[in-house]
This record gives sequence, C-alpha cells and structure tokens, in this order.
Amino acid sequence: MSSGDEQIKQREKGRLGAIDPAQMLMEWAADTYEMDSAGQDQAPSNDGTQGREPKKPRVQYIDRSQMMMQCVDVERLVEEDHPARAIWELISMLDLGKFYSSIKAVEGCAGRTPVDPRVLISLWVYSYSIGEGSAREISRLCEYHPAYRWLTGVQPINYHTISDFRIDHKKGLEEIFTQILGVLAAGGLVTLKQVMQDGTKIKANASSGTFRREKRLDECLEAAREQIKVADEQAQQGVSKRAAKARKRAHREKVERLEEAVKQLKELQAGKSKEKDKQNTRVSMTDPDARNMKQADGGYAPSYNVQVSTDAANKIIVAVNTTQSRSDFPELMNGIEKVEQNMGKLPQQVVVDGGYTSRENIIAASEKGVDLIGPMADNKPQSQRLLKARGIQEGFYSEAFTYNQEANTFTCPLGNTLSYYRKELRPTQNFHLYRASAQDCNVCPSKESCCPNNEGQGRAVMRVEEAAPVSEFIEKMKTQEAKAIYKHRGPVAEFPNAWIKEKFGVRQFRLRGLTKVGIEALWAGLTYNIKQWIRLSWKPALVPAALG
Repeated sequence: MSSGDEQIKQREKGRLGAIDPAQMLMEWAADTYEMDSAGQDQAPSNDGTQGREPKKPRVQYIDRSQMMMQCVDVERLVEEDHPARAIWELISMLDLGKFYSSIKAVEGCAGRTPVDPRVLISLWVYSYSIGEGSAREISRLCEYHPAYRWLTGVQPINYHTISDFRIDHKKGLEEIFTQILGVLAAGGLVTLKQVMQDGTKIKANASSGTFRREKRLDECLEAAREQIKVADEQAQQGVSKRAAKARKRAHREKVERLEEAVKQLKELQAGKSKEKDKQNTRVSMTDPDARNMKQADGGYAPSYNVQVSTDAANKIIVAVNTTQSRSDFPELMNGIEKVEQNMGKLPQQVVVDGGYTSRENIIAASEKGVDLIGPMADNKPQSQRLLKARGIQEGFYSEAFTYNQEANTFTCPLGNTLSYYRKELRPTQNFHLYRASAQDCNVCPSKESCCPNNEGQGRAVMRVEEAAPVSEFIEKMKTQEAKAIYKHRGPVAEFPNAWIKEKFGVRQFRLRGLTKVGIEALWAGLTYNIKQWIRLSWKPALVPAALG
C-alpha cells in the first residue's frame, strides 16, 4: 500500500474534527498527484534531487464565500476627467427649484428623507449617455458600478424611486433643458443663425399584433372589467392581500389602457368619411397613442415622430417635440415655436428637407420673418400621370401650350387659341382656367391625342399663380447660395438623431403614451446637449483626493 492510500485510510477510520470540503478536495488532489508521481520513472536530475518526491505547488486559495469589510475612498472611484463628474458639475450649476418644491420633508419635522433630485437627474443623464434606460438595471448598477457609486455616494436607491422620478417632473425637466441651453448660449455654442429641423421615427413599446378593431376592443374591455371582479372575489377567498391588491392594480391599469384605446379609436374614426375605412380603423391595446409609421427599412411599425431642431453652429439641440403625426410638414411651425419658447427668440434661418416645404409652411415662416430653406416638391410627374390617365398624349401635355401674357391667352401646339374662362382663388394659390372652343377642337386632326374625352367642350389648360412668399421662395431656391446651404442640412440635422439612436440606444421607447414618450425623448435630448457641453467646453477640475 502506498503512502497516499495509508493517509486516506487513516482519515476514513476516524477524524478529530470536521474537515472543510474545499480543504478535503485539495488534499485529495495532492494525494492523487503524489500517487501518480510515485508510479513514474524518475528521470536523472542535475540538481541532485533524483529519487526524491516532488514538492506540492503552493498557490493562494480563493474563498468567495467569506464576508469582507473594506474602506472605500468614494472620491477615487472615478478619475478626475470622468463624464460623471462633468454631469454632476453641470447639474449642480442649475436652478432645481421645481424639483425641490415637491419635497414634503423639511428640516425640523418628521418624515423620511428623500433622495436629492441632483443625484437622480445625474443618474438618468449618465444612464442615457451609456445607453441604459431601465430603472431596475440602474438600481443594480448603483451597488457595484464605480461611476454610479460615486454619483450616489455609495448609497443604494430603490428602482421605484428612480423610475417614478423620470416621469414625475415634466415641467422641471423642460426648465433645466432651457437652462442648459442658456449655459451653452452663454458660451457661444448656440447662435440661432441657422437651425436645421428633422424628424425621426422611434418605435413605440407595442407590437403590431396589439392593434385591434372596434369590436375586438370592446370584447377585451369587457373581459378586463370581469377580471377586476374575479380579483375582488379571490381577495375574499384566502388569496394573500398583497397578491390580490397587485392583481387588481394590474387589471385596473389594463382597463384604463383599453378605455383610452376605445377613445383614440373614436377620434380616428371621426376623421374618416367612408364607413369601410371606419370599420378597418385599428388601435393598439398596449399603447393607444402609438401610430403605425413607415420605417427607414420600408416596413411599418407602431411608432412616434420625434422632431429635433438643431443649431448648426455646434450641433446643439434647441427643441425636441414628440408627435403622432406620420408626416413632417404639419410639425415645422410647431418646431419653430418650440425653439422660440426655449430660447426667447426665433431662429434667423431654418433648413429642412422636402417633407416640410408645403406652401402653407412657406407662407407661415415668411409671416414670422424666418428665412426658410428647402427643396420644393416637383408636382410635374404627378400632373403628367393624371393627363396620361385621361388619354392625353405626351406632345399635348400642358407644357406644350404657350402662354401669351399680353393677351392673357394660351396657344395649343396646332395654333388654336385658348381664351380665359374662369379663376379659383385659394389661400396659397390662384388657379386660372383657359379653354379652347368646342368647334376648334372637334375639327382638329389631333383631337384623339389632345382631348379624346371632351364631348361638348374644348381642351382646357390651368395656369397657377403662386402667392408672393411662395414665388419668392421658388426663385430663391434656384440660386447657388440656397443650394449650397441645403447641402449642409444632412450632416447637421441627422447627427443628433444618429447619436441618440446609436450611442444612447433609443430605438424603441420604454415608456408608453404620448406624454411619457415625450418626457423620455426630452431626457435623451437633454443628455445629448450635456454630452456636447462636455465635449466642447468642460475642463476637469483638479480633484483634491488626487493630490496625494
């Protein structure tokens, strides 16, 4: 019997005390190593150890089950140029009166002391800056992440407190967004000489499968109301009071969402004239405010339209607005007014893409004294398609007719005259109609190519007279200067959208409902501006702890 077998046998016969399992495992491994070594031929050794047993390696044992007490120098948790320090420094400069005014606990009176709003604001800003939008995850990060521990002073924060704070202070959030714009403007980073506006679609916290028609919504609402009654009965039949209360709250929230969905459905149906369209109208059960919108990949998904106005000087966001509009052009003037509200004055020039340049927007911007730059939509292809559908050949489109300004008449390609017939006045355009005589058209050899469907009257041509601001806009956009300005729109207007989606990870909202989604978008815009302030003007202060 080898020495290893003898040792194991002695330990099995009797022990003086309990053996630690980890220690037993180590001894067994050592015994196995000795037995394996004993059975091997010993190679000659130059150091004089031939025939001796090899010594067991000694390593440091890791015991992860033990409790430890450590001294933490909070100031040294993050380096002096860490972004968390910059965020805390800027937030500490702001007036947070609207946040502190809601705190009921005061010195000298009883009550639980709440978390400092500066800490919670800084937590959310830092979290968005690293792409974290979950309150539960932020609460966990506060336990071990150096930057979070530094911001909180190594104090744990419940996730409910973090989550509620994000949505409870809309007015205060808007105020600090404006204050930060003031700080940036004071540093010369915002000029409002040129502002670019662009919209981006961000997915809602709902799937396409949650959209239902009116009949199905009513059925789900009735079922949800019945579930509340069942929850009340369960509370009386022995289910724990806490569990029954939680279930009832969940059912009540579901009923509220469904009631809002029915309300939204009625509003959408009111805007449709055809009964078939009303019956096919659908609304999401989980986020009734969301609308199906076209995405960049060509597909459709429940989304919100986030409008971002960016100052061109240093790509600072000067306004954020969240809407349900699938189109951008109704949101241009809202964006300009939001910039004026935040900055106290209007931008001198606004540059937009073709989705905003409607005649109504051109006139409205002109009335406000804002210089609008953007491409005018070309309606010529659409007009030609309509003419082709009426059987008119290409050589007889409206462009082939010559206008005589002095006589106020048109001449057709074959020389016949179209006289002034009537006019139609609209707010943005005046339409003047000219018509040839039926006698001339009926004997014309090109009637089948020019006006095949006109039985009792001649060919008609429309002349459009634009409103003065629209005419000036069209002429302005023909200049090289305006075209050069428009070329810079993309790099400026789309930069914040890309930053928010790529760096902050805000491709889908975590919150639901237009109001809460708007708050989340404002948090992202606020974080973006703070990151630009750090990038452009922040200088790390010398940390006292680093002097040692």
